[in-house]
Amino acid sequence: VQLQASGGGLVQPGGSLTLSCEASGFALEDYAIGWFRQSPGKEREGISCASSKRDGATYYGDFVKGRFTVSRDNARNRAYLRMNNLRPEDTAVYYCAADWICNPILNAKYSPDYRGRGTQVTVSS
Repeated sequence: VQLQASGGGLVQPGGSLTLSCEASGFALEDYAIGWFRQSPGKEREGISCASSKRDGATYYGDFVKGRFTVSRDNARNRAYLRMNNLRPEDTAVYYCAADWICNPILNAKYSPDYRGRGTQVTVSS
């Protein structure tokens, strides 16, 4: 079982990035899939989550404010995070994670069943 995030990099403020998450070893369609981020010295911060096909709901952290969009492609066992209007405070390591429900992915008090290695996003001019 593995999750692999990719697509991070250096972007200027106001720019955009799309992160990808590839799942292997399990059927992503049966799980909620989402993203969280972590910066040095800060608590893990839940970004977004797309529930499994059972209800298809999506959730976002308050700080996202319409800038980020989570999506999933169950046929390809992949998920994505489109990030627009990036700010310097968005600089962090971004992780994708999967669980039966979104709460363990979005809430730092819990650990999701699966999490991949992160990808660094740096927003700087």
